[in-house]
Amino acid sequence: MTKTITFNGLRRLKDSLPDGSTHRIAEELGLSVETVRNYFGGHNFQDGKSCGVHIEPGPDGGLVVLDDTTIYDLAIEILEEKTSFQQVQVV
Repeated sequence: MTKTITFNGLRRLKDSLPDGSTHRIAEELGLSVETVRNYFGGHNFQDGKSCGVHIEPGPDGGLVVLDDTTIYDLAIEILEEKTSFQQVQVV
């Protein structure tokens, strides 16, 4: 399944994740950490692989088409865990 998001929106998602999330995603999916970083806009293709991210110029950093949303979906899941944990802490 593909997903279209703005580049800045993708970066905001990455920046919202708790520390260590990039390593967790890489470990759970059997990917290198650099590949996960490349998914979120990194450019280290010597140590990491391209992962089906296509960037088109435009407003808000441009549009990003994600060919595979597996990393995106796991990032959203981690963010939801973080939010749920914070809500439990407040109660």
